[in-house]
Amino acid sequence: MILVTELKRKFVFREKQQTIDLSDPDAQWSPAEVLNFYATQYPILTTAKVGAYTIKDDAIIYPFECLLGTKG
Repeated sequence: MILVTELKRKFVFREKQQTIDLSDPDAQWSPAEVLNFYATQYPILTTAKVGAYTIKDDAIIYPFECLLGTKG
């Protein structure tokens, strides 16, 4: 028997040395649309981009990589 499990999406970003987990507001939205949605609540995300996803514990984790305030 084959068991198929749908992976949940999770979105994360780091701010001030802590990781902030964000829930998926709409499974139909692309990760970029989710980023735009959360940018209204977290202004640091207005300059962020969606990083490469990873799969962990039956979830797809999309990192939002904040570009503001980075050096180099």
